[in-house]
Parts: sequence; C-alpha cells; structure tokens
Amino acid sequence: MNQTDQLCVNTLRFLAVDAVEKAKSGHPGLPLGAAPMAYVLWDRFMKHNPAQPAWVDRDRFILSAGHGSALLYAMLHSFGYGLPLDELKKFRQWESLTPGHPEYGMTVGVEATTGPLGQGFAMGVGMAVAEKQLAAVYNKPGLPIVDHFTYALVSDGDLMEGVCAEAASLAATLGLGKLIYLYDDNHISIEGNTELAFTENVRLRFQAYGWQVITVPDGNDLGLIEEAIRLAREDKERPSLIAVRTQIGFGSPKQGTAAAHGEPLGSEAAEATRQTLGWPPEARFHVPEEAAAHFAKALERGGDYEEKWQALFAEYQKQYPEEAAQFHNAMNGILPRDWKEKIPLFGAGAMATRESSGKVMNKLAAVLPQLVGGSADLAPSTKTWLDGFAAFGAAQPEGRNLHFGIREHAMGSIVNGMALHKGLIPYGATFFVFSDYMRPALRMAALMQTHSIFVFTHDSIGVGEDGPTHQPIEHLTALRAIPGLTVIRPAEANETRGAWLLAVERKKPVALVLTRQKLTTLDQLANEAAVGVAYGAYIVKDAPQKNPQLILLASGSELEISLKAGEVLAQQGIRVRVVSMPSWELFDEQTEDYRRRVLPAGVPVLSVEAGITLGWQKYTGAQGDSLGIDHFGASGPGPQVMEKFGFTAENIVKRALALLK
Repeated sequence: MNQTDQLCVNTLRFLAVDAVEKAKSGHPGLPLGAAPMAYVLWDRFMKHNPAQPAWVDRDRFILSAGHGSALLYAMLHSFGYGLPLDELKKFRQWESLTPGHPEYGMTVGVEATTGPLGQGFAMGVGMAVAEKQLAAVYNKPGLPIVDHFTYALVSDGDLMEGVCAEAASLAATLGLGKLIYLYDDNHISIEGNTELAFTENVRLRFQAYGWQVITVPDGNDLGLIEEAIRLAREDKERPSLIAVRTQIGFGSPKQGTAAAHGEPLGSEAAEATRQTLGWPPEARFHVPEEAAAHFAKALERGGDYEEKWQALFAEYQKQYPEEAAQFHNAMNGILPRDWKEKIPLFGAGAMATRESSGKVMNKLAAVLPQLVGGSADLAPSTKTWLDGFAAFGAAQPEGRNLHFGIREHAMGSIVNGMALHKGLIPYGATFFVFSDYMRPALRMAALMQTHSIFVFTHDSIGVGEDGPTHQPIEHLTALRAIPGLTVIRPAEANETRGAWLLAVERKKPVALVLTRQKLTTLDQLANEAAVGVAYGAYIVKDAPQKNPQLILLASGSELEISLKAGEVLAQQGIRVRVVSMPSWELFDEQTEDYRRRVLPAGVPVLSVEAGITLGWQKYTGAQGDSLGIDHFGASGPGPQVMEKFGFTAENIVKRALALLK
C-alpha cells in the first residue's frame, strides 16, 4: 500500500469514526476493518460517474451490511457525490442526509435501503438479474449498451440470514457472473465471536451453491484485494464471493472484539486509534489535500466512462432507433402510448381472479416488454407464466419468466432489486398465505417505494381442502398495516384488469390478492368495475333515489354473495347499497367528498370479507358490523367451508337486518 492509498483509506476510516463519535451512536467497527476493500473497489474498478449518479450503465454497489453506513457516507463524500461534510457531521440526526442505515431516495448514491441483514444481498441478485436480462434483449454486436457489474459488501450477519441462502442458491443457478460480493469476514457479531452460532465453512457452502470463491487472507493488503476483484470479474459464468479476512475495529483498542461493533469507540479509544494509525490527534472530519486530490480523479474517470457510453449509445440509436427508444423509455419508466387500450374488458362469464389476472398479464406482456417476473414454484397455480416467452436463465438470459424456486423471501427481495435497477417492471407470485415468508421484503418495498408487483393467489378459506395451513386469515390486515403498500383484492375479472393497469401505472409497490374459486364477471358494469378499482371503493348497485338505509361493503369474492344478499333485502323493501372495496389504501387517497358519497354518514354499514375483522370499523363505524373470520379455517370443499363459516347470502341478510332493528 503506497502512501496515497494509505492516506485515502485512513481518510475513509476516520471520517466514519468521527461521524459515529459526534453522533454518540453508530457502528465504527466495520468502517475501520472494511475501508481498504471498499476503497480498492471504488478507486480501481467501479464504473460510476459521481456527477451523474443515476447514469444507467453504472456499476451498482450495495452496502448490504447497512449498519456500516458511516463508511458509505465517507465514500460518497470523498468520491464526489456531492454529500457535504456537514452532513457527515449530522450523522444519525433528524433530517440529515446520513441516516443510521442507508435509505434509498434520501442520499444520492445509495442504491438500496439496507440494514435488515440479508436484504441487500438478495436485492443485489435482483439487480444482476435485471442487468443480464436487459443486456440480452438490447445489446447488439459491438454495441454493449448494458454492461455493468453489481457489487455488494456483505457481512457475517448477512450470510447467517435465510434470505441470503435462498438468493445465493438462485444466483448461481441463473449464472449471474457479473455479481461480485466482498465478504467482510471478521468473525464478530454483537454477541461475540461468530463461532457462538456460526461454525460452518462459508467458503465451502458457497462453492456448493456454484459460486466462485476467492480468499484474501489480509484485509489490509490492497494488492491482494485488487487481484481478487480482477479474478472475480474474469469469471462471467459464476457469481463470486471474495472472502476478505478483516479485523473489526482495526487499529483501535477494541480491535477484534464485539465492543467495536455497535457503539462509538469513545474519546480515549478514538484518540488511541488515531495514534496507532498515524492520524493527526486533533483532526476531526479531516480530508488531507493529497487524499482529496486523489479522490477527485473519480469525477474525471466517471466523466470519461459516461462520455464513452454516450458515444456508444449514439451509434446504437443510429443503427437501432426503435430498440434505442424502447430502452430509453424502459429505463425511464415511460410506458408505451395507448397501452391500456390494448387490454380488453371481459365479457359475461365466470372465472377465478387468478385466471383473469393471468389473461391480463399475457396481454400486458405483449405491449410491455419490461414486464418480467415469476413465481415461487407455483406458476401453474398462480397463473403468472407469460406465454410465448422463454424462462430466464444462464442459457436464455433474454427470457421473461423467472423460476424462483421455493424461495419466497428471496423472491420478494430479488423483485425489489430488479425494480431498483430500473428498466423492468418486475413481479413475484405465490399463494397468499406464504406472504408471511415475504413480509420483510414487502416492508422494504414499501420503505423504498419500488415499482414491485406482488401477486398473491388462493386468498381465503375458499381454498378449501388444503386446510387452515393454506387458508389466509390475518394476511389482508397484515399487509394493509404496512405503510406505503397498496393492497388490491379485486372482486371479478374487470376489477382484476383495472388492478393490473393501476399496478403498472402507479410505479409504487402493489400487492394483488386473487381467488382460486370462480367469480361471476360484472359484464354489465365492466367499465365501472375496471375504473372503480382506482378509487378503492365504488358503488356496484345502489338503492332507489341513491338513498340507502343500509350499505353492504365487500371485497374480493365476497362481493358476489353480497350482491345476492342485496337482492333479497331489496325484495323485502330494504333500500340497500352494495359497494365493492378492493383497496383500503386507494379509497383513503380519495377526496372526503367522494368517500362520503360512497359511504354517507349515518347509514349502517355491514362489511363482508373472508378474513379477520380487525380494521373494518374504520369504515363501518361504531354502529356498523363486520362479517369475517376471526379464527383459523378448516379443511373441506371450498364452498362448504365458506358456508359453514357464514359466508352466505342468507347470513349476510340476517346480519344486515339485525343492524336495522
């Protein structure tokens, strides 16, 4: 390590240490130990332009070990991303650009929100999938407009997480050769040495997955790190894990101990660290001129990288104008003109909403080349296979159908990574009950507001014979509880069409919740159903003079039986309004005037949904009632299970009349 390199590495180290010390909160251990490998990657290999952080063909870098955020902020400042030094001084403070863990959309240069361990690892896999698919679709001989790597810095904790195991296994299966992870192998977690709970041979595990595994025995040897990254980049067939043996809290009195992990060093230990590493004792947030001059070269290199790419893309536009326009639109989230008109309404009939969803998806696939995704080994059941398109893989990277395998958690995170990369509209599908396995990824999607589409089928006790293990009960409420996630449970085919159009156009995370059982299509209200979804709730059948005595408020499959109940009540002289409510979130976004027109004050409301009743009082009011299921289901034929638990027109009528007494 020459003098300039040493100076730059220590600059990164002490910017991080000073940020943590000033905040009196944070994780100094990782920055002290991992700064050399981060520096080598960003200085020697990363294709990025700090002046244009969103340049489409940049290498992606994810700090999966998000607790080491002070290191990332030090690099963003030093390498010219415009993060002011004053923001490092406000580390972990209110309204700073340097939050405790990296947050996508807040700090320029942060590619993904990380912190929950394993999520960054899996999202990186999604980014690599996107790069590989887009490269296969758009690149032409001599014109590789998509050609970049995905890097991440991962930790011992990352590699303990189950989501990491799922994602790592799939990454090798898919042949993601441009995925390179630097493993901060320091053998320390919060409770102490990782051998307390983590004794496996990580290198052999990843070799068994099919990864290239490279070992760097000394995390301070920049030459060995550089050689390892170069070797990893040469293998285009396998993802690479570079295990870099480091010392957490390197140079500090707490080196190699758990005490260096999750708390400031303290003034005395910080001063001792400065002395050990030869840093000026009084210096705080210090960037030496020589280091600053070296870091500034990244801006020059970045400008050259992008300039060459722009020239490449200009030639691409000349030779392939149609593909160039399509690529530009895909990367910028611009949808084709009149795309909605190419998705026809459904006529009379009956079909499960999973089936109508599959039909809509295939129509969308024909007009939206960016629609790419798959299922957790359930495509025949979730109806999410895109007909006429290949399965994505090492041999067919242009494929648009992903076999995720039985890996729900990784699937959700990979979908998020694909969305973060841009250029694709990704989706992942499974049975609704298994959304539990995906919840961390769903929450991350909501935090980041990614354009991730999650398709959940087999949405209620109507699943029937598979029994209570496969019958969602609490899941709708659980997903609705996630801020920023739009949950849509359509009642029939045209609502499903409307839900898909909204999911594509909304560019935020959406969960579609669909039935296995057939439902009658509201063909006479096709336009109203397709449009009404966007309002979250709309009137399907109104009382005479629009003056209801009672409102039946239903979602999904329960709309059909509510309409039947409404007919019975009307025959008894009851002025009843039937409202479909496919989405709480969308309804809550509407004006108060619209909401009051649909659900006027003073009119009793009975909600009907085959899930727990928690939360419905928001719409029914204290004087209303909710027909739901606040216990687990049972095995039996779906229609019989629904009947036994009270989801019949007769029981709805009974509950409705009780409200009018």
